[in-house]
Amino acid sequence: MDNCIFCKIAAKQLPANIVYEDDELMAFKDIKPAAPIHLLVIPKKHISSLSDCNASHHELLGKMLALVPKLAAEHGIAPVGDETGPFSGGYKTLINTGPEGGQEVYHLHAHLLGGPRPWTLDR
Repeated sequence: MDNCIFCKIAAKQLPANIVYEDDELMAFKDIKPAAPIHLLVIPKKHISSLSDCNASHHELLGKMLALVPKLAAEHGIAPVGDETGPFSGGYKTLINTGPEGGQEVYHLHAHLLGGPRPWTLDR
């Protein structure tokens, strides 16, 4: 996709603060974070939204979701036991789909949000 910002990031035509990359996926910091930790996990292959996925995407979607807890642990937001301190860990995984679902960039992506609250989830 010529005008897709995430395709350009995946092709390294635009800069991003990349925290993970393999042959199929990339994760980078959101430029407008809504939480202290706010990462985006994208497939390098262009898929417009979750609504465009089908059975042929099962493996890729599984890899995307399996990457989330790994990144959460690496960024110190994974839950730790049953601690109850001011921040005992935990995160939110979110996939916005379509205009009413809050999707702003039409390239499939999962948000990983975590860190001490409050967060600003206005999108």
